[in-house]
Amino acid sequence: MAVRIRFARHGLRNRPMFHIVAMNARKKRDGKPLEKLGTYNPHPNFKEGAKHITLDFERTKYWLGVGAQPTDGVQFLLERAGLLPPRPLYPKLKRSPSASIAAETKSPASS
Repeated sequence: MAVRIRFARHGLRNRPMFHIVAMNARKKRDGKPLEKLGTYNPHPNFKEGAKHITLDFERTKYWLGVGAQPTDGVQFLLERAGLLPPRPLYPKLKRSPSASIAAETKSPASS
């Protein structure tokens, strides 16, 4: 069973609030989760101007430890919370072998 850590949408129309949940990857977005790990409110509070996130660190670490894969949005939040290492800004580019050989042959000749 593939487990994903993802958002489940709740709240009103045009005022969403998301639960961060661990659930089977094949289930619907708002289906019954295996476990609720926290909440995320994307609308900033008027007084504080901050978006509110609650997260159960121990249970999130457990699910990551047993192989649950976070979705992109949840992965961003977990990186900001310090549970995951940050992704590189510029991932390594895959180049064809012929392009790298051509680049190597040009560099010694120009030196």
